[in-house]
Amino acid sequence: MRSKRINDIENYIIENRTVTLDQLCKVFQVSKNTIRRDLKEIIAEGNIKKIYGGVTVKTNKELLPFSERNISNLEAKKKIACKASELIEDGDVIFIDSGTTTCHMMEYLKEKKNLTIITNNLEIIIRAIPHENIKIISLSGELDRETLSFTGDSATAVLNNYNISKAFMASAGVSVEGGITNSSTKEYEIKCMAVRRSRDVYLLVSREKFNHIAIMTYCGMDRLSAIVCDYTPPVEIREFSDENEIDIIIAE
Repeated sequence: MRSKRINDIENYIIENRTVTLDQLCKVFQVSKNTIRRDLKEIIAEGNIKKIYGGVTVKTNKELLPFSERNISNLEAKKKIACKASELIEDGDVIFIDSGTTTCHMMEYLKEKKNLTIITNNLEIIIRAIPHENIKIISLSGELDRETLSFTGDSATAVLNNYNISKAFMASAGVSVEGGITNSSTKEYEIKCMAVRRSRDVYLLVSREKFNHIAIMTYCGMDRLSAIVCDYTPPVEIREFSDENEIDIIIAE
């Protein structure tokens, strides 16, 4: 199955950091044309880059800035954020993860009453300022300008103090094999803690994230309450969701 081979190739690249086309052809027993087609799809996700004669894993410094990532697939992200916001009730204590889809949730929370938002994302904090009905708890730490998020051990320690009703999480990839993955090593512990402290966990993802595995897994798919997305997920994700009572919510 091509999707599984692509996942296997990406995992191999991540494990070995830099590989040649010839090496990939030999390991996966396919032609160079096939490898090139598979790599084109992998490279489009943004975590792997092409080099002379092969590919290599991008460093954290090569993660696209928040402003550039936020422009990509903007309408789909807004639809997903709007649909996710419908899951929030008055009085909820929620965690909103740092991400270019989750940040748009603020546009749809203006009428909520007695809502408490815990976040490490500067964009969300700024958008919440005009709305006195929303209490904001900001995590401490060092500001990462590429993701507009506060990171570090102090942020994780603060988050550990709270009981969270619902966490709305971002991800670079979701798959049955790899779970829920992200590209920023700086945010890994914060994401893990948010999942740990939350009663319900909702994943907000657009279609290109399905069956993609980024460099770090912060939780398994079985921890999710629902996946909020803009497109029907691949069959293996639907089957796993059915077996584990994970709702799939399509934003149309």
